[in-house]
Amino acid sequence: MMTEDGENANFWSGRFEKPPHQLFQQLNASITFDWRLAPYDIQGSIAHARMLSDIGVLTIEEFGEIEMGLGQIMAEIAQGQFDFQLADEDIHTAVEKRLIEIAGDVGKKLHTARSRNDQVATGLALFVRDQARQHFSDLVVLQEALLEQAEAAGEAVLPGYTHLQRAQPVLLAHHLLAYFEMFGRDCGRFLRVIEATAAMPLGAGALAGVNYPVKREQVASELGFTHPGANSIDDVSNRDFALDYLAAAASMSIHLSRLAAELILWSSQEFGFVEIADEFTSGSSIMPQKKNPDACELMRAKAARVAANHQGLISLMAGLPLAYNKDMQEDKIYVFDTTDILLLVIPVAAEMTRSLKFDAARMRAAAEASFALATDVADYLVTRGVAFRDAHRIVGRLVKKCIGENRLLKDLSIGELQAESPRFDQGYYDAVDLEAALARKQSYGGTAPERVRAQLEAAAARLAGLRQAAEELREA
Repeated sequence: MMTEDGENANFWSGRFEKPPHQLFQQLNASITFDWRLAPYDIQGSIAHARMLSDIGVLTIEEFGEIEMGLGQIMAEIAQGQFDFQLADEDIHTAVEKRLIEIAGDVGKKLHTARSRNDQVATGLALFVRDQARQHFSDLVVLQEALLEQAEAAGEAVLPGYTHLQRAQPVLLAHHLLAYFEMFGRDCGRFLRVIEATAAMPLGAGALAGVNYPVKREQVASELGFTHPGANSIDDVSNRDFALDYLAAAASMSIHLSRLAAELILWSSQEFGFVEIADEFTSGSSIMPQKKNPDACELMRAKAARVAANHQGLISLMAGLPLAYNKDMQEDKIYVFDTTDILLLVIPVAAEMTRSLKFDAARMRAAAEASFALATDVADYLVTRGVAFRDAHRIVGRLVKKCIGENRLLKDLSIGELQAESPRFDQGYYDAVDLEAALARKQSYGGTAPERVRAQLEAAAARLAGLRQAAEELREA
């Protein structure tokens, strides 16, 4: 429970005659949200204290007392027994104050050779790294669900759409694999986020470095960074890793939103292509017949929040002079909100996708009832020596004729066809055969069943690699 109790004095009060105004305390405090960095702050503090012991600032006994005290604080936080106070300003100060209460004066030595500036940057980088790893693992599960549905789809066909108008027939598996590709790119983005957290800020001090022979490489290794940051000013003012995280989250959320939007359409009575499981839908308080795709709609809405968080941090950082500025404590609001959203929506998307039930007959009927094979007819005429633009115009007239007479292209007679062009022959009926049309899409990445089978095999192989990568990230 957050309180406003606590001493007015703080670690920087020596310079001041009066304590902070109560209103300023509320404005200045970040502990209401940055408490989530506590495990990372404590992890960094233990590594820092160990290094201070190695360079003689702390004795081995003093390090032991500090490590034990920090362990007790970690337990108190985990058990909900830690007393968060608004006067502590932030989680870093709160932890240090509690350490002094537990360990006495030795706790006052912990902050030697560091600043809250490099301390908070380190904690946030550790947090972002952990979240990126988790999102990567969750996306792999979502891809598994998509691949399962694609493999189960067989050669079920539906109309592909452009401008939300029926365009050309495609295999359902081909369509689902498009999302597999999208989320695969998102996995790559989160891997790059992890790479962006490789440089450790700790040891940069406030901005200029510190006056002690600190072993930054040692601390970096203990905390899982690949190296210490090369420039102390950049170390404390850099939030690129957070921007990269929010950018990756925004792109991924767009993909989730597009998937959700299609499921909303496809599950409507107008389409009837898919049924979303009851567990991911809601009813109406007044209309007994309703089954609303609320999970999808909320996924779509969350994408707007994630995009706003990304833009928020961009706006926050734009124009800030070097090095650290108090504005930057707000960075965590955007990061934490995005984390909470992603930790929920990706697993929801995976479970919902796994439970989808597609209506192959309804999808096929939609593909057959449209003029989705008009392009195939134009291409057929091209093989008979007609220039494509002329073929396009001829087929357009045929489509217009069919619409006026409420007929399909396959219903036209040879006589009617040759009235438009003498190049038509019996081969036309192969052009308007659905299976034959699909089989002709043999270009690499196309929707021909043979090509889609190869895509499924390739996706399964890539998924195996992603599973292995997720396992390695969990063990890192």
